[in-house]
Amino acid sequence: MDDTYSYISNIYGKNHYDIDLPFQAIVEFYAGKRLNLSPLGAYTGKQLYEITDYIDKISPPVLKMWGIDGERIDSVLINSVEKHTLDKLIKEFGINRPYFHGKSILDHYAMGYLVADPGIYCIITLTHQTAYALHKYGSDNFRDYVSGLTGDSSDLLLGATWFTEIQGGSDLGANKTVAEPGNNLWYLTGDKYFASNAGLADVSLTSAFHNNNHGAKGLSLFVLPRRNGEGNLNYRIRRLKEKSATKSVPSGEVELENSEAQMLGDAGKAIYYITEDLMVSRLDNAAAACGIARKAYLEAYYYSMKRKTFGSLLLDHPGIKRDLLDMEVLLEGSIALTFKTIDLFNASIKSKPPYDDDYNYTRLMTHIVKNITAESSSIVTQMATELHGGIGFLSEFPIERWHREALITPIWEGASNIQALDMLEAIMRKRAHIKMLRDFQNTVSEIRDGREIADSCYNLIRESIDKILSMDATEAQFHAKYLMDIMGNSMASILLLHIGNKTGNEDFIKAGKLYFKRYVKKEDYDTDTMGFSESLIHVERQERSLKN
Repeated sequence: MDDTYSYISNIYGKNHYDIDLPFQAIVEFYAGKRLNLSPLGAYTGKQLYEITDYIDKISPPVLKMWGIDGERIDSVLINSVEKHTLDKLIKEFGINRPYFHGKSILDHYAMGYLVADPGIYCIITLTHQTAYALHKYGSDNFRDYVSGLTGDSSDLLLGATWFTEIQGGSDLGANKTVAEPGNNLWYLTGDKYFASNAGLADVSLTSAFHNNNHGAKGLSLFVLPRRNGEGNLNYRIRRLKEKSATKSVPSGEVELENSEAQMLGDAGKAIYYITEDLMVSRLDNAAAACGIARKAYLEAYYYSMKRKTFGSLLLDHPGIKRDLLDMEVLLEGSIALTFKTIDLFNASIKSKPPYDDDYNYTRLMTHIVKNITAESSSIVTQMATELHGGIGFLSEFPIERWHREALITPIWEGASNIQALDMLEAIMRKRAHIKMLRDFQNTVSEIRDGREIADSCYNLIRESIDKILSMDATEAQFHAKYLMDIMGNSMASILLLHIGNKTGNEDFIKAGKLYFKRYVKKEDYDTDTMGFSESLIHVERQERSLKN
């Protein structure tokens, strides 16, 4: 029987970890060790690649509101292969397990980069977030939940985080859901408008006001099981959303009516717990954005090795080579920025409200990296689609999907304007920039080759901070996204140069210099760039190394 996907995708069947040497090197640099991700790379390059594309085009989740006996069930039916996929990723590969087993949380994000598909990874991310909050702020009563959510028990559990409501979106202080106490429990009433994993989640985290408290600082966080203590449905699902992508994760609208819940952590501190949990998922978003972009890039690269136009391979045309170089440089900077921030989070993960300087620095970086990686993912996937010409617009081929999938990454977990506002709060109120500037100054001091560029980037970061601090709130908000972009791109250039200098990898030094030219100064490459551009189109070099 023909393996159909081998005819419609140029990267199907390849090990997506083994061929991605830049990713391997960056992760190893920040993890301090080489991760054994080849088995997952093989799975994501073949079975998962086919499964997620099939779900997107043929078999998305379906809401089943009624059972055969006439009872309301509000359950989501998913393809049996998707069930197997979730079980395999969470239980066999252990994607949600590292932090809860005393290992680096970086391992979780590295696996998420390889999974990339934002629908499947959203299900996993929500489950990971739920376990994270229950583990850190919950009592022993929630231990069984954590075991199920991390794949450590025989029965796999899925989680969800339902915070937003239609009238507020990211403005959680505008929420209307309320909680009333009774019988050592809380009873929630209200609507949650963007409820991903609705119909799949066994347990969810949700926010509500109580004791007539209102505003963001009046929120408390609650643990909401799918079924109440009597075994009955604990809430209703109004409908599932119709989405342009991320179709493997059901996103719905949830109606709470005296829904049974337990409070998590301290009353009135939900805004802290939610912000921290969002930091966990914003880093997931960054890792996935980079992974999405990499898969689109790989499709474009391998296509350019086979497709001939005007008598030559696409790869031999200087303009195509330039596009691939643009994508590769942007991707490497985004990956470096992502895993630098994940490394910071891993070091500050034990901090609790009101949080220490390490945590606040990490939070500041998270807002910047979320914005930069989402933007770069949209750019890279668009370029990769265009490189395919007309067939890039045909939904019958997998390449078409990646740009659709990338477009959610600037929106999920707070759009760019929200990231800019939160960045300002971290700088103006938490003074998180002080530790950030000190850290990047130390990083620049370790750079020899490319030091002048690194100094220029650091000065741009410092000048951006000075501008923010010199403005009133209105001015700062007007300029925040622009300054966030300058800082993020300057950081990416510094980090590539730093990795190259510390490891002796000249390709990263070249990438750092080109990143500065192209994405910091926004200028064209120098004419001599063509002379060494091929060494930065890493996949070509990787293929040779694998064959040798």
